Amino acid sequence: MTALGFLYPGHSGEDDYPRIEQLLGSDIRVDLVHTDIGEDAHRVDALLEMGSPQRLEAGVAELRLAGADAVVWACTSGSFVHGWDGAHEQVRALAQAAGLPASSTSFAFVHAAKEIGARRVSVGATYPDDVARLFADFLGAAGIEVADVVSSGIITAAEVGTWTEAEVLALARAADRPDAQAVLLPDTALHTAAHIPALEKELGKPVLTANQVTIWEGLRLADRRVNAPELGALFTREPVVQV
Repeated sequence: MTALGFLYPGHSGEDDYPRIEQLLGSDIRVDLVHTDIGEDAHRVDALLEMGSPQRLEAGVAELRLAGADAVVWACTSGSFVHGWDGAHEQVRALAQAAGLPASSTSFAFVHAAKEIGARRVSVGATYPDDVARLFADFLGAAGIEVADVVSSGIITAAEVGTWTEAEVLALARAADRPDAQAVLLPDTALHTAAHIPALEKELGKPVLTANQVTIWEGLRLADRRVNAPELGALFTREPVVQV
C-alpha cells in the first residue's frame, strides 16, 4: 500500500481526490487533510497567509498518523505566490515538519511538464491577471516558456468550485496556442478529474490540471508510477507499474 498525503485548503474541488484514487488502483490510498483557508481570495496578501507555515503545519500531524509516505501542499496559488525561492523554503519547512518527502502543486506542474517533454506551454488561469502572471513567472524560473496566459479574473475558490465541464473546456480552448506543447489549468479548486480525456481530445495535446498533477507529484515522491490513461497523457508515460 502506498499512502499519499495532501494538505488541501478549504473545500472547493476536493472531491477530485477520491475520484482520482478510484482510477489509480486498490493499493494506493489518498489521504486529504483540509487546512484553514483564511480569507477566500485570489489576492497576493491572502494567498501568502493561506500558505503560511502555521496553517500548513496544523494539518501535518494528522497525515503522519495516517501513515502517509509523502505529503503535498495541494494549492497552486498558495505556493507560487511565494516566488521560486520562497516556494522552495515552504516545501523545505513542510518536509521538516512532516518528516516526509514534500512538495507543492506549483512544483508538481514543473515536474509534470518536464515529464511529458513540454518546454513551451500556455496557461488558462481562473485567477485575476496579476496572480496568473506570478504563475507564469514561476514557470519561467523553472525554464518553462509560457506562450500565453489567459485569466478569468475569479476572486474566490468557492466560485471556481462551481464551474461546469463546459466552462473548463472553454477556458482550456481560450488558453491554447498552436506553439504550446501543453495547456496548464492551475487551480486545485477547479474540478477537472472527470474532464481530462475530453480536454485532451478537444485540444489534441496534453492538458495538465492542478489536482491531476498534485496526485502525480505525490506518486513521484513515493517512487510510484501508475498507468491510468483516464487521467491523461501524464499518466501514460513509460516505465509504468500497472495495478
